[in-house]
Amino acid sequence: MKKNVIEYFMSPSSPWTYLGSKLFTDLAEKHQQNVDIYPVNFGKVFAVSGGLPLPKRAPQRQAYRLSELQRWKTRRKSTMKIEPNNFPSTAAIPSLAIIAARELGHDALNFSNLILAALWEEDLNIDDPKIIEQACERSNLNSQAILNYAYSNTAEEKYENYTSYAIERGVFGAPTYIIDDEIFWGQDRLDFVAEKLKEIS
Repeated sequence: MKKNVIEYFMSPSSPWTYLGSKLFTDLAEKHQQNVDIYPVNFGKVFAVSGGLPLPKRAPQRQAYRLSELQRWKTRRKSTMKIEPNNFPSTAAIPSLAIIAARELGHDALNFSNLILAALWEEDLNIDDPKIIEQACERSNLNSQAILNYAYSNTAEEKYENYTSYAIERGVFGAPTYIIDDEIFWGQDRLDFVAEKLKEIS
C-alpha cells in the first residue's frame, strides 16, 4: 500500500480510459494524490483473466458497447469520436512513450491524456511516432528523449513488468484505479473513487 498514491492501470487505445481521464486527473489533483501510471498490455491480461479483445466479443456485446459509449460521451460532455478511423491502436509505442515520460520524471499522467485525446478526439494515428512527437511538443517534453527511451529495451522490460504487476494486483480491465489496495474498475466507478479519496483525505 502506498500512501497518497493512486495506482492507475490504463491503455491508450481504450475509449473507457479516455472517458475517465480528465475527471480522474481532476480528482487526483483535488485530493492531492500522486498517480503511478501503468500502461499495460491488456492482451496478456485478458489471457489470464477471462477477457476477450473487442473483435472476439459477441455481436450483441459489440453493439451494446457502442450504445454505452454514446451515453457516456453525453454524460461526460465529451467531443470524442465513437468509432475513430485510427482505432484500434495496434503498436506498443503509445504505451512505451508514456512509460518513457514516467521513467524520465515527467508528468506522464497529463502526457497520457494528450495521447488519449489524439486518438479519441482528433482521430489521429497514435501508432505513428510523429503523433507522439506532437504530444511531446504540447507537453513541453523533449520528443527525441522520449522516443529514444520508448524504443529502448529498458522501456520494453518496463512494459512487461507493468503488465505482470497488473496481473499480480488483480487488474483485468482498463481503466483500473487502486487506492489503499481497493480496486475500482472502469471510468463509471469514478464516483466511488471520489468517495474513497474524500474518505482518506
